[in-house]
Amino acid sequence: MPDGSTPRPAPARTLRSAEDLVAAGLLAPERRAEIAAVAARYSVSVTPAVRALMDPADPADPIARQYLPDPAELATAPHETADPTADGPFTPVKGVVHRYPDRALLKPLLACPVYCRFCFRREAVGPEGGVLTEAELEAALAWFAATPAVREAILTGGDPLMLSPRRLSRIVAALSALPHIEIIRLHSRVPVADPERVAAPLLAALETEKALFLCVHANHAREFSPAARAALRRLAGAGAALLGQSVLLRGVNDSVEALEALFRAMLAARVKPYYLHQLDPAPGTARFAVPIAEGRALLRALRGRVSGLAWPTYVLDLPGGGGKAPLGPEFAVPEAGGWRVAAPLGGTIRHVAEPAGPAPASAS
Repeated sequence: MPDGSTPRPAPARTLRSAEDLVAAGLLAPERRAEIAAVAARYSVSVTPAVRALMDPADPADPIARQYLPDPAELATAPHETADPTADGPFTPVKGVVHRYPDRALLKPLLACPVYCRFCFRREAVGPEGGVLTEAELEAALAWFAATPAVREAILTGGDPLMLSPRRLSRIVAALSALPHIEIIRLHSRVPVADPERVAAPLLAALETEKALFLCVHANHAREFSPAARAALRRLAGAGAALLGQSVLLRGVNDSVEALEALFRAMLAARVKPYYLHQLDPAPGTARFAVPIAEGRALLRALRGRVSGLAWPTYVLDLPGGGGKAPLGPEFAVPEAGGWRVAAPLGGTIRHVAEPAGPAPASAS
């Protein structure tokens, strides 16, 4: 340097290409071409916060597996589909998905801080943004205003915390002004993938007198870095109730130990585990699939090992838009005179007699 000072390192930046991944030491140079082919089909984004969690020396690193492209993504299995949750048939206006009677999704954009290699909307999301125009957003908000049966508005996408604070504030305020909207819920990767984004302007944009829930997507305990935990504390301090959603993923969290660590890390960060999703069959995601029977066995093994606070609902989004079906595991089955119940502690099977309660009151 001209003044003799020590050169400063280049500012950390988001990695968006095979070339970026090679330069960052996350990809061998000889794999540049094959990964570039994947990146040409599906978006790539690795934030500095996520990069810092990866261990390049570990070929089975569970963080890298979630975010680094793989040539297997270009192979579509027969059961995989571009719209596995069938958003399309339930879209009354652009940006809205109305599948359940009392709640609806609002997708104001399709950009995310990172792009998960197993995303069920991977055919739609990307850095182009997919931001609703002013007219499209007005039409979407008008739909919510004209649909009083909807009590819960769920902001997703894309990641709603990638919106500018000004636009996010406008959406939250517009939904809050509707008397029939009781709950506003946001689903986001930002607290773990780009925690510094959770700053005063964003927190101010979430101001509302309605019940506000933020559901953070995380799949491994290491994602709850000190910066992520600090971001979640800021969100909790701003009045957001925190929930956690995860996807059961081969090579990431497909063991009792990994799930236990994940759910304990959530609780330590004031996040209540909410959903554990069975993988949606989006194109090129088969390498992440865990059979349902195995998922049920993992959840069964956790019962009694962790607090009920750490217990999520294991769900499958049914193809064709049938909704989220709980997958168990069941601990009780009917038998003569009562129930056959598996004890979470000790694993013994016990018979529980069915009490002969009073008959239901007859209608007058």
